Amino acid sequence: MPDNNNILTLIDPANGHFLFRWFTFDYNSQFNYLRRNNYYSVIWVKQGAGKLRSDFSEHDFKDNDLLAFTPYQPFMLTESKPLSGVCIEFHPDFFCIHKHDKEISCSGVLFNNIYSPPFVNIDSNTAVILDLLLGQIKAEMENEAMAQYEILISYLKIFLITASRLKAAQQELHSQETDTKVSILQNLKESIELNFKTKHSPSEYADMLNISAKALARITKTHFNKTISNLIAERIVIEAKRELYLTNRPIKEIAYSLGYEDEYYFSRFFKTNADVSPQMYRDKVGFAKAVVNGKLMIN
Repeated sequence: MPDNNNILTLIDPANGHFLFRWFTFDYNSQFNYLRRNNYYSVIWVKQGAGKLRSDFSEHDFKDNDLLAFTPYQPFMLTESKPLSGVCIEFHPDFFCIHKHDKEISCSGVLFNNIYSPPFVNIDSNTAVILDLLLGQIKAEMENEAMAQYEILISYLKIFLITASRLKAAQQELHSQETDTKVSILQNLKESIELNFKTKHSPSEYADMLNISAKALARITKTHFNKTISNLIAERIVIEAKRELYLTNRPIKEIAYSLGYEDEYYFSRFFKTNADVSPQMYRDKVGFAKAVVNGKLMIN
């Protein structure tokens, strides 16, 4: 639980809503129950270890792991060694990774990576950089000045880019060390990316890869700690969330574009996997746009 002396929060003066938060923690009561926040969470566990429950899987985490979660992504930390570290949280109305993905390229790496655990281990060199950035963020929040939002967003971007680069490098090294099954897994990832909008059955992917459904299921579970159905569902939900946030397309239209002719079936699917209805997600996470003279304007 963060100490009140070690928590800084930025509030939107127009509506009183939370935008950005920085805090330190020295035990786990903040994260030891299932969380489904309507904002992004980046948790740097500087000391400690335990088990992370997130989405469809569980993972062990340790000292210097940086954990990253998107809005309504479920997560819970169970400690095996006492935890301490620092956390930053930000609402999509403050900074949305979907809107700024071309600038920071962290979606699919640090966030929304359905093929790897939602964390990266921070090495000593990167730790120095991230500590410096967190110090700058803290100082900026303590001393409000002109263009505060712009400065904070700049520091946040550098923080996310730095962590994403490290995770991408670690993933590349890991892929070079894995066995010959890596080609099957890579083909599966590429097939899901190309076909998730139209093909929702694991057997369809097994057929495309010319492998038995049982064999593909076994390899997928071993390497991703998830079933093929889990991977497909997560990818569909990620795309649906992106559409719900970035566009004003009707939910029925979004559902159809993702291969669901029945809007209500799609809404049940989304709520099962995101624990919130599509309309509630759009409302709570922040439908940060307005239609002016019939033209969609992104804030």
